[in-house]
Amino acid sequence: MENKVWQLRRGREVVGVLTLEAVDMFWTDCRFEPSVGWPDLKPFIDASRAAWQRKDQDAAIEADEAIYALGLELVPEGGGEVIRDFLLRIDGDTARFRY
Repeated sequence: MENKVWQLRRGREVVGVLTLEAVDMFWTDCRFEPSVGWPDLKPFIDASRAAWQRKDQDAAIEADEAIYALGLELVPEGGGEVIRDFLLRIDGDTARFRY
């Protein structure tokens, strides 16, 4: 498998680094390493995860929309197309995204 790495950015600030581990049909599974911007994003991610876990679809969609509104980008290290339209899940040192 290709060793693909993305920087999760909000503007110029690096929130974390995602390293490809597997692709599961629609989702890209990664190892997550938090960076400087992570503390500002974490409450949004936690709210989304909690809403999905309690099966509160309205709150989950609202939380995902709040994450999207932050203008996050996945910037591939080494060049390539920047991903701007994606769903993101982070839990500890694992992350997955769908675009």
